[in-house]
Amino acid sequence: MLENFRAAKAAAEPFMQTKLAERAAIAAAREERNAERERIKAAEQQRLQAEENARIAAAEAEATREADERNAAEKARIARVVEDEAARKAERDRRYAARKARQG
Repeated sequence: MLENFRAAKAAAEPFMQTKLAERAAIAAAREERNAERERIKAAEQQRLQAEENARIAAAEAEATREADERNAAEKARIARVVEDEAARKAERDRRYAARKARQG
Protein backbone atom coordinates (compact mmCIF):
# COMPACT_ATOMS: atom_id res chain seq x y z
CA MET A 1 0.00 0.00 0.00
CA LEU A 2 2.86 2.35 0.81
CA GLU A 3 4.37 1.46 -2.52
CA ASN A 4 1.08 2.30 -4.26
CA PHE A 5 1.05 5.67 -2.54
CA ARG A 6 4.64 6.35 -3.53
CA ALA A 7 3.94 5.26 -7.08
CA ALA A 8 0.87 7.52 -7.32
CA LYS A 9 2.89 10.38 -5.86
CA ALA A 10 5.69 9.84 -8.35
CA ALA A 11 3.19 9.63 -11.22
CA ALA A 12 1.52 12.86 -10.12
CA GLU A 13 4.86 14.72 -9.72
CA PRO A 14 4.98 16.19 -13.28
CA PHE A 15 1.35 17.30 -12.96
CA MET A 16 2.11 18.97 -9.62
CA GLN A 17 5.17 20.70 -11.06
CA THR A 18 3.02 22.04 -13.92
CA LYS A 19 0.38 23.28 -11.46
CA LEU A 20 3.03 24.99 -9.31
CA ALA A 21 4.53 26.64 -12.40
CA GLU A 22 1.08 27.83 -13.49
CA ARG A 23 0.41 29.27 -10.04
CA ALA A 24 3.78 31.04 -10.05
CA ALA A 25 3.07 32.47 -13.51
CA ILE A 26 -0.37 33.66 -12.39
CA ALA A 27 1.12 35.27 -9.28
CA ALA A 28 3.85 36.97 -11.35
CA ALA A 29 1.24 38.28 -13.82
CA ARG A 30 -0.86 39.56 -10.91
CA GLU A 31 2.18 41.31 -9.41
CA GLU A 32 2.96 42.86 -12.80
CA ARG A 33 -0.63 44.10 -13.23
CA ASN A 34 -0.59 45.57 -9.72
CA ALA A 35 2.73 47.30 -10.39
CA GLU A 36 1.40 48.73 -13.68
CA ARG A 37 -1.75 49.91 -11.92
CA GLU A 38 0.38 51.64 -9.27
CA ARG A 39 2.52 53.30 -11.97
CA ILE A 40 -0.64 54.55 -13.70
CA LYS A 41 -2.02 55.86 -10.39
CA ALA A 42 1.26 57.65 -9.63
CA ALA A 43 1.34 59.23 -13.11
CA GLU A 44 -2.27 60.34 -12.75
CA GLN A 45 -1.54 61.78 -9.30
CA GLN A 46 1.42 63.70 -10.72
CA ARG A 47 -0.73 65.02 -13.57
CA LEU A 48 -3.45 66.12 -11.15
CA GLN A 49 -0.87 67.78 -8.90
CA ALA A 50 0.63 69.62 -11.88
CA GLU A 51 -2.83 70.79 -12.94
CA GLU A 52 -3.58 71.95 -9.39
CA ASN A 53 -0.27 73.82 -9.23
CA ALA A 54 -1.00 75.47 -12.58
CA ARG A 55 -4.49 76.45 -11.41
CA ILE A 56 -3.10 77.91 -8.19
CA ALA A 57 -0.42 79.83 -10.10
CA ALA A 58 -3.05 81.20 -12.49
CA ALA A 59 -5.27 82.24 -9.58
CA GLU A 60 -2.35 83.97 -7.87
CA ALA A 61 -1.43 85.75 -11.12
CA GLU A 62 -5.05 86.85 -11.53
CA ALA A 63 -5.17 88.12 -7.95
CA THR A 64 -1.92 90.03 -8.48
CA ARG A 65 -3.23 91.52 -11.72
CA GLU A 66 -6.46 92.60 -10.01
CA ALA A 67 -4.53 94.15 -7.11
CA ASP A 68 -2.32 96.02 -9.57
CA GLU A 69 -5.41 97.27 -11.41
CA ARG A 70 -6.97 98.43 -8.13
CA ASN A 71 -3.76 100.22 -7.17
CA ALA A 72 -3.55 101.89 -10.58
CA ALA A 73 -7.19 102.98 -10.35
CA GLU A 74 -6.63 104.34 -6.84
CA LYS A 75 -3.55 106.26 -7.97
CA ALA A 76 -5.48 107.66 -10.96
CA ARG A 77 -8.32 108.73 -8.65
CA ILE A 78 -5.88 110.41 -6.29
CA ALA A 79 -4.20 112.16 -9.21
CA ARG A 80 -7.59 113.43 -10.43
CA VAL A 81 -8.46 114.71 -6.95
CA VAL A 82 -5.12 116.52 -6.67
CA GLU A 83 -5.55 117.93 -10.18
CA ASP A 84 -9.09 119.10 -9.38
CA GLU A 85 -7.89 120.72 -6.15
CA ALA A 86 -5.11 122.49 -8.04
CA ALA A 87 -7.61 123.71 -10.65
CA ARG A 88 -9.97 125.01 -7.95
CA LYS A 89 -7.11 126.77 -6.20
CA ALA A 90 -5.94 128.33 -9.46
CA GLU A 91 -9.48 129.52 -10.22
CA ARG A 92 -9.82 130.94 -6.69
CA ASP A 93 -6.47 132.70 -7.00
CA ARG A 94 -7.53 134.12 -10.40
CA ARG A 95 -10.75 135.48 -8.95
CA TYR A 96 -8.89 136.93 -5.98
CA ALA A 97 -6.36 138.62 -8.26
CA ALA A 98 -9.16 139.98 -10.47
CA ARG A 99 -10.98 141.36 -7.45
CA LYS A 100 -7.82 143.00 -6.14
CA ALA A 101 -7.15 144.46 -9.59
CA ARG A 102 -10.66 145.97 -9.70
CA GLN A 103 -10.28 147.43 -6.21
CA GLY A 104 -7.10 148.74 -6.86
